[in-house]
Amino acid sequence: MTAASPFDRYPQVVRQFVKFGLVGGAGVVVNMVVAIVMNKLNGGTANAQNVLFPIPGTAYNFRFTSLVWIVGFLVANLFNFQLNRSWTFRYGQKAPWLREFWPFLAVGSAAAFLGLFIKIAFTNPHSPVYLPEPWFHEEVGLHSREYWAQLLTILITMPINFIVNKLWTFTHVRSKHSVTVDA
Repeated sequence: MTAASPFDRYPQVVRQFVKFGLVGGAGVVVNMVVAIVMNKLNGGTANAQNVLFPIPGTAYNFRFTSLVWIVGFLVANLFNFQLNRSWTFRYGQKAPWLREFWPFLAVGSAAAFLGLFIKIAFTNPHSPVYLPEPWFHEEVGLHSREYWAQLLTILITMPINFIVNKLWTFTHVRSKHSVTVDA
C-alpha cells in the first residue's frame, strides 16, 4: 500500500472549506442580526460612536461600536462552533464538547481581537481605511458605515479562523482528546 499524496486530501479540504464558508455565512447573518438589534436598541447607527467609558491610562475610549463587535462575535462564535462541530467537521471521533469549544473560542477571539482594530479603522475618520462618504454614512441602513465595517471585518478574518480551526481545534485537539461522544 502506498502513502497517500497530499493532493489526495485536496477534495476533502475543499469540501470542508466550502462547508466552513456556508456555516460562516450563516454566522455572518447571526452576527449582523445582533449588530442591527443592538444598534436599534441604542437609537441607530448614528450613536455607534458613543463613548461607553474611557480606557484607563490611555487617551482612548471604549465605544458602543466595540461592544457591538464583541457581542456579535460571541453569539456568532457559539452558533458557528456547534454547526461546524456537527456538520463541517463531523467525521471521526470527537473530543468532549468543551475540549473543542475552548480552542475554537480562543481562535475566534484572536481573530476577533484583530477584527476589532480593523472595524475601528473602517469607522474612524482619521484612519487611512475609513469607509468614505458619500456612499458610507449613517443616514440610511444600506449605506451604514457601521454595518459595512462589521461585514467587511468578518470577511477579512474568516480565512484565519478556517485555517487555525481546521489544523488545531478540529484536528489536533480531537486527536489529543478523542473519545466516542454524541454530537
